[in-house]
Amino acid sequence: MPTLPWTVPNPPPSHGTAFVMASRFEVRTLKDVPRFFLRSLAAWKQVRSAPGAYGASLIAQPARRVFYTLSAWQDRDALYAYARTEPHRGIMTSLRSTMRSSTFTFWEVDVTGLPVTWDDARRRLEEQARADAAGDA
Repeated sequence: MPTLPWTVPNPPPSHGTAFVMASRFEVRTLKDVPRFFLRSLAAWKQVRSAPGAYGASLIAQPARRVFYTLSAWQDRDALYAYARTEPHRGIMTSLRSTMRSSTFTFWEVDVTGLPVTWDDARRRLEEQARADAAGDA
């Protein structure tokens, strides 16, 4: 499946910073993929009208059971408000039992650096996964 390209719900200001989040989700089985994918599309629709959302993209790799998200926000509060709002909140709760693993990473960038590249996001996710694994040891 192709990447859902960077979409800009709310243009960022000409200067300042954006709060960025990247995530990687892996579902337990191939039969969990359609459910996760359909629910992620509902969350995608929500982010496209979320206050404070500067941009978002999604990569789905169904055969690998892996999904990536990348989004930029006005600030941490805007991201967390989105996460606590339906349908996102209910989607995440309903999908917990299907999750094999998840990784989240957060950072700030100057708004002139938007959109963030997938190469940068994946590198940061890999670093975070290593740090999480070292913390569990």
